[in-house]
Amino acid sequence: MKTTTTAGDKGAATLRVWDPMIRIFHWSLVVAFAVAYLTAEELDTVHEVAGYVVAGLVAFRLVWGLVGGKYARFRQFLTGPSKALAYVSDMVRGTERRYLGHNPAGAAMIVALLLALSGTAFTGWLLEDTSRVAMLPQMPQIVSPAFADEDGVAETLREGDGGAIKDVHEVLANLMLFLIAVHVGGVILASVRHHENLARAMVTGDKRAAGPDDVV
Repeated sequence: MKTTTTAGDKGAATLRVWDPMIRIFHWSLVVAFAVAYLTAEELDTVHEVAGYVVAGLVAFRLVWGLVGGKYARFRQFLTGPSKALAYVSDMVRGTERRYLGHNPAGAAMIVALLLALSGTAFTGWLLEDTSRVAMLPQMPQIVSPAFADEDGVAETLREGDGGAIKDVHEVLANLMLFLIAVHVGGVILASVRHHENLARAMVTGDKRAAGPDDVV
């Protein structure tokens, strides 16, 4: 782990927390999702390409969560629902501890974002070619069994503005906006509470070195 001293921060020591691959992933995902969302219903080809980029980035993050640097690995920051709720409770009281990596609430948000992105990308892939729906063994749980055959599914998905799968796709995409808003709000709150710019840290990779009460 890199340790540096930054002249602009009164000599405060900093640590390299976010590796380059995590930073590239983060900002690439921001751009790809924004492009995908803004081009929906307008530029189909651009929307589809952006969707594939999002899917590829999610796949990369899953792999990097297993083999990446210390603070990128899931085993380092995934703590379970109870600790996430306890951390949120501490935030409400203003007593939460500073984490050098992801805090428990941030970890829960990462899981939620990855699940929502995966669902959005998958349903988008199904909509790109409606015959793909018929290949899924569990689709009768989503689409009425009366439409489980390939032609029936295709007809259902093309009906009106898209059908059941398109509805799910749109709900997940809008859920992403909500999650992003909560995520940004949490970043701003943590930045203010702990006196550090977390957005800038995701650009530089560096955060203030851990103090005696911080969690590393």
